[in-house]
Amino acid sequence: MKAKKERKFRTSFKLKRKGIEVLGKWKTVKIDPNLFADEQFGDIVCLEELTEYKLVSSSKAGKVQGKKRKVDNVSEEGNEEEEPVTSPKKRKKQKDLGTRMVTSSDPNVIEVDVPADKEDKCEELVKGENCEDHGHVAESVSGAKNALKKRKKKGVKQKAPQTQETLPSVNTSKKVKNWTTKVLSASTDHKADVSAWKDLFVPRPVLKALSYLGFSAPTPIQALALPSAIRDNMDVLGAAETGSGKTLAFAIPMIHSVLEWQKSNSLMSRNDSDAKESHEDDDETRWGNEDETEELTHQQVEDSRDEDGAPFTTGHVKVLKNNEFDSMDKMHTLGSRRKRPLLGLVLTPTRELAVQVKHHIDAVARFTGIKTAILVGGMAAQKQERVLNRKPEIVIATPGRLWELIKERHPHLSNLRQLRCLVIDEADRMVERGHFLELSQLLEMLNDSQYNPQRQTFVFSATLTLVHQVPTRILQKKNAKKIDKKTKLEMLMEKVGIKGKPKVIDLTRKEATVETLTETRIHCDTNEKDYYLYYFLLQYPGRTMVFANSIDCIKRLSSLLTILNCDPLPLHANMHQKQRLKNLERFAERETCVLLTTDVAARGLDIPNVQHVIHYQVPRTSELYVHRSGRTARAAHEGLSLLLIGPDDLINFRKIYKTLEKSEELPFFPVETKYMTSVKERMNLARQIEKAEFFNSRAKQHNSWLQQAAEALEIDLDDDFLFCGNVLYLWFVSQGGKATEQEESQKQKMLKGMKKQLKHMLSQPLFKVLMKTKYPTQSGKLLLPQPSVSNSESALGTISKQQAKKKKSIKLN
Repeated sequence: MKAKKERKFRTSFKLKRKGIEVLGKWKTVKIDPNLFADEQFGDIVCLEELTEYKLVSSSKAGKVQGKKRKVDNVSEEGNEEEEPVTSPKKRKKQKDLGTRMVTSSDPNVIEVDVPADKEDKCEELVKGENCEDHGHVAESVSGAKNALKKRKKKGVKQKAPQTQETLPSVNTSKKVKNWTTKVLSASTDHKADVSAWKDLFVPRPVLKALSYLGFSAPTPIQALALPSAIRDNMDVLGAAETGSGKTLAFAIPMIHSVLEWQKSNSLMSRNDSDAKESHEDDDETRWGNEDETEELTHQQVEDSRDEDGAPFTTGHVKVLKNNEFDSMDKMHTLGSRRKRPLLGLVLTPTRELAVQVKHHIDAVARFTGIKTAILVGGMAAQKQERVLNRKPEIVIATPGRLWELIKERHPHLSNLRQLRCLVIDEADRMVERGHFLELSQLLEMLNDSQYNPQRQTFVFSATLTLVHQVPTRILQKKNAKKIDKKTKLEMLMEKVGIKGKPKVIDLTRKEATVETLTETRIHCDTNEKDYYLYYFLLQYPGRTMVFANSIDCIKRLSSLLTILNCDPLPLHANMHQKQRLKNLERFAERETCVLLTTDVAARGLDIPNVQHVIHYQVPRTSELYVHRSGRTARAAHEGLSLLLIGPDDLINFRKIYKTLEKSEELPFFPVETKYMTSVKERMNLARQIEKAEFFNSRAKQHNSWLQQAAEALEIDLDDDFLFCGNVLYLWFVSQGGKATEQEESQKQKMLKGMKKQLKHMLSQPLFKVLMKTKYPTQSGKLLLPQPSVSNSESALGTISKQQAKKKKSIKLN
């Protein structure tokens, strides 16, 4: 039985440890307050000194459960107080603090606190010490560690099979809710056949991830880009349609290069370890000699105590110094910095696109253990710095925040010479003059002081080779140059810094849009755009994106459609980043939803099953039109693009039509005029309510600002300075008059009445199918009203019917 008990507290390397028996009392040491100025001793509560002690053996440690030494002074009579039982919450706190409490069998034996992160180092330093003494025993650190291991042994055994199953998926411990999850988890087959990928030199862990995601075959852009990027190590310029899989075309080569670097680095580290073996042998002999000297000193201490018969007193105790721990930590951090530099950098024009690219790379790098980080504006810079401290191999960033952290000289971004892959997504937008000043500074640094000749560069966009037709008046000038595809790509290569001959892949059509996209238009006045938008949203419900050129237009449309119970989700640059991401997630979740957005969401976003894209205002450039329309009809699905063209939009429309070289005119979208009268009634009433509420909110903002200013200046504010919050009152103020309380109450009553009227209108069905009562039984049965057209027919169906009718009429003529 004794042997079993001793085995329970035995250390892993089966060596005996020293302990200290307290003979005297601990005395407090006065601390100079100036020591706390550096903030390095913030965790110290007090210092105590022990001069009377005895070194003992720990071979019999742990036989009797001891009590912890109290910080308070024990009474001279030797009254022992019982130790209070610690609650589970306190134990948790102790674990969080990272210390392990060590109890002893004797009340006079000291209590040792060892930080959890230093414990392993402490074991290595104490290794080899062997001294046997008799008397009272203090429990060692390793004994406590083994005791804790024994307690948790049952729990570990139960959890072991689960951890083995979850080991391969390193980056998927925490499921992040995102609009990309639907796209990445579309297929139920987690073991798809990926034989089509094997000829493209894709790494094995990536093949496993592709099989899990259900990507059985590569897209054309992937099939052409991967061999030249992975096998030939070439720079790639890729132009392909929207929704063609460009993200994986640069993500897979980047992961491959990171894996190759890790392999070469592991081989180098093996060689270094072989070279250091002799040095480690010398270290072992040195540690052995030190152990011998320590044993002699401990033996001398015991002998001197036995001779005099009195306790041996000394002013110091030999301890393991923390300097060795600190030096080891510094060496470890320096080694890890050298071992894990930044290897891949992806630059995107928008924050949402950066989030999406990160999720796609994480999904493909699922079984590789490669770490990624995202650096975008609108989020806490401190948190992103902490993520960078983990030294991720791949960083996805927007140029502004990345340049900000580079200027702050973050250690992980200080040395970009080891960068193996640079990706510029949506490059034509990124390199435009007047946009992204930080990107030009970053590219200048990467091609000058931080240049790496072995670095691969990937440039991708759907409108990379789209060329604008220059007007003849500009071409007549002396220095004017006609820009074609070749010259545009050469200029782009020069800006990005591609010095060799890259692989150029162009899979775009002349029209630049996808074949499965149906493009239509409606010509109307500027005031009538609201009517046609509301009509379309009611007649053809589904997942619809509405694009506008300005933030003010989005705000106005958002309040209008909210009044009309359409529940729109706005998205623009003035919103908080968390709210922007939330709205995107909600839009991807709901089957019938409207997203009102500026061109922030025009590029790159892969939102699943977007059925309609409405251009409330015609985009200013043909690139924007292609990217906006590319949010629908992705991955061989069908989609609809509708242009609402007012008198102010005709110039932009003609430019786009000319640049995209459209052979046929865009068809007009069919609108049933019989419903437009009720649509106009609802919309006009909603406009009045929106106008009144807008001026109310504006007046409230003005009043609150005035009241805050008056409170700050400590003056009384006259009521004449406050707005009552309606259009008529503002007109009165401009005329020098004053609005009475009765008039204000009348306006509020009118507003309530309008809201009530609109509520009644919205409760009535808009699309009524009138029953013809002249001959109710003409066909032999009663004609009942059919269900609403919106439920039975889609927008694409109505257009295809219209085109079929046109073709028939042409044939008959």
